[in-house]
Amino acid sequence: MSRRKVTPEELALWKQVAKTTEKLGVDRKETFLNEEHKQPSIKKFLIPETFQVGMAATSGSPKIDVLPQVQNQVAQQPIRIDKKTHQRLKSGKLKPEARIDLHGMNLAQAHPRLTRFIMSAHGEGKRLVLVITGKGKKTDNGGPIPVRHGVLRHAVPQWLGQAPLSSLVLQITQAHARHGGGGAYYVYLRRTR
Repeated sequence: MSRRKVTPEELALWKQVAKTTEKLGVDRKETFLNEEHKQPSIKKFLIPETFQVGMAATSGSPKIDVLPQVQNQVAQQPIRIDKKTHQRLKSGKLKPEARIDLHGMNLAQAHPRLTRFIMSAHGEGKRLVLVITGKGKKTDNGGPIPVRHGVLRHAVPQWLGQAPLSSLVLQITQAHARHGGGGAYYVYLRRTR
């Protein structure tokens, strides 16, 4: 996103305002109390000689360090299955062999159930399972710290990427709309040996 340019009308208005101001002297001083010595000390203010609109502006918008959305994180994972199977998976043409619904569970309840489900499905030789997390409730109360909704939706891909499940999972993909869309994941499991 680029910054907009200052219009000639805005620049003319600024010049009019600048003419009505009084220049402060460079030697202006302010006395304040020094906490350590409990004695007044002098501080000089340095004021630039000339000022122009946008003089101290930085180019570009500030960078905000936030995590990408969970859909983007899952979509950016490398494809570890063959391309044809991946396309059929994304289009919802493959039918999951088993499913687990984690709706209404908290993190402490959902994690062991997901682990047990994935391990037993892998042990039974299943290749494609569906994990339903739900999209989550919007619980942001407008506070200073943003709150993500969909706690399970964000936690499940992390859990599937950690031991002991990471050795069993080959691919994680967001489910097609007919199987839950943004509130579910296809989990493609490795073959049993």
